[in-house]
Amino acid sequence: MPILEVILTVLGLCVFEVISSIDNAIVNAGVIKTMSAKFRRIFLVWGMFFAVFVVRGLLPFLLVWLSSPSLNLGQVFSAVFSGDEVVRQSLDASKPLLLLGGGSYLFLVFLSWLFLEEKNFLLKTEKFIKKQGVWFYAIASLFTTLIIYLALQENPILALAASIGISAFFITDGFKKNAEEKEKELISGNLSAWSKILYLEILDASFSIDGVIGAFAFTMSIPLIIIGNGLGALVVRDFTIRGLGFVEKFAYLKNGAMYSIGFLGIIMLLESFGQEFPFWIAPIVTISILAIVFIVSLKENKTMAKKSS
Repeated sequence: MPILEVILTVLGLCVFEVISSIDNAIVNAGVIKTMSAKFRRIFLVWGMFFAVFVVRGLLPFLLVWLSSPSLNLGQVFSAVFSGDEVVRQSLDASKPLLLLGGGSYLFLVFLSWLFLEEKNFLLKTEKFIKKQGVWFYAIASLFTTLIIYLALQENPILALAASIGISAFFITDGFKKNAEEKEKELISGNLSAWSKILYLEILDASFSIDGVIGAFAFTMSIPLIIIGNGLGALVVRDFTIRGLGFVEKFAYLKNGAMYSIGFLGIIMLLESFGQEFPFWIAPIVTISILAIVFIVSLKENKTMAKKSS
């Protein structure tokens, strides 16, 4: 792989991991400020190890293995670090399954945010669509029917992959919504520091799914995914250390994250049905979206500062 492609892919993965994990950073920052210095250090050290090396290190292998039923987990690991042509051919054959399941998952994440979640409105259309939130489940049902119908025309197993991705969305979405209520309990309740750390680690694993699945829109190379997502996770930990005030300076980062997720979901859906895209499309669009929301957020800060002065 050319060095320019490697650098651009890793940079895009890092940026995507950062913006897609912004909610995670906000929750973590809010909770760890209620802990003593000792337990903050424990969370930041062991939490970093768990988030970077365990979750984001093993999850890509697990997803590839689940999409390659003919291979065992050991063969998936060996394929990454060896040139076994037979195993690689099997992985290539399973690529559409991973892309369709992941793309379906990501696109529903984007739609859910667009229709249902409270947000800082970056575009006028966001406010209008938010008012139509009652239609989300109808649109999600129609999307599910359409994707499974199209997949059945290609391969019944492809349809199964789509249904798994859609099911994964509703499972993780329920957990994330519950996390909003749990965050209040973690901050104001009398839970022990160890209970808070354990819950944050589980929550981090849940939030990391978006970043890992979206990474396959950038590349199918697991080592690059681990490096890019790992670097992004380190940046998110830095945001956590800096605290809520630093994160909240950028009011539209979440918007940028969701538009990136929606774009990557569409790319994965199209690629699963045979459409090809240049390697640079995912990282360039992701970096561009981040740059736009970063600039708009800074302008918003200046405007608010002038109004308050």
